[in-house]
Amino acid sequence: MSLRQTIKNILNQEDLNFLLTNRIPRQALTQFLGWFSKIEQPLVRDGSIGLWKFFSDLDLSQAQKTHFKSMHDCFTRELKDGARTVNPDPNIMSSPVDAIIGASGPIEGTQVFQAKGFPYTLEDLLGTDEPLEEWRDGTFVTLRLTSSMYHRFHAPYNLHVDKVRYFSGDTWNVNPIALKRVEKLFCKNERAFISTRIQGGPCDQQRIALVPVAAILVASIRLHFLDVLFHLKYSGPKSIACDASFTKGQEMGWFQHGSTVIILAPKGFSLCDGLEQGTSVRMGQALLRCGA
Repeated sequence: MSLRQTIKNILNQEDLNFLLTNRIPRQALTQFLGWFSKIEQPLVRDGSIGLWKFFSDLDLSQAQKTHFKSMHDCFTRELKDGARTVNPDPNIMSSPVDAIIGASGPIEGTQVFQAKGFPYTLEDLLGTDEPLEEWRDGTFVTLRLTSSMYHRFHAPYNLHVDKVRYFSGDTWNVNPIALKRVEKLFCKNERAFISTRIQGGPCDQQRIALVPVAAILVASIRLHFLDVLFHLKYSGPKSIACDASFTKGQEMGWFQHGSTVIILAPKGFSLCDGLEQGTSVRMGQALLRCGA
């Protein structure tokens, strides 16, 4: 067994992984990495990206750039034209990100699950001021991005964004180990609620929510249609009215590093055939079907 695999096996032991990624000064470390990752000094940049490659499955062959100014520049990389194909079926909601499917299934009233035996409610996630009826008894999908994945997210339908609400919070790791141990984890972390309506097609005017959730080392979310960067020190308005339209597959924003996107859909949506917990999906791939 290689040294790389041996180290990865040690770090993947549940107790040690949880200790190393959660029982530390999470917010301070996240802020430090946000600063460190933007250093453009060549030795720092190359050493950081090299170490990242050593501990992950980072593949830059589809990146638009072949040279990066910093580790941050590499984290937020764009892909070559044509690297992803967006499913054109108007009955299909495409995946907004490259990700691994976590928990998914029906919303039981307003209750969803982050892992088996660990429920939370839409009120916990979105706040008590948010109308929730359009997602009551609907469908949810949790999409987990790993550190090596493409970190930009895209419109899963032709849609219109009418509101964004920002929630300041913690920076717990959101890997499966932590999700089995920390109750209501997504509801504790920094996150944004993006409220949208589908435009056109058989699901016209159905409301879809995208909830990007930040995590340790990741606590910054950039949305193209807002002239702000959501991060741990953000002190601006928490609820922002929006008027932005996107075509299916159009880029909406990015995580500074990568984390999780929770999708909330109304009644009548279901996970596409062949998809289950642990399945990897790519941006643009069929994710949910309307009218199933």
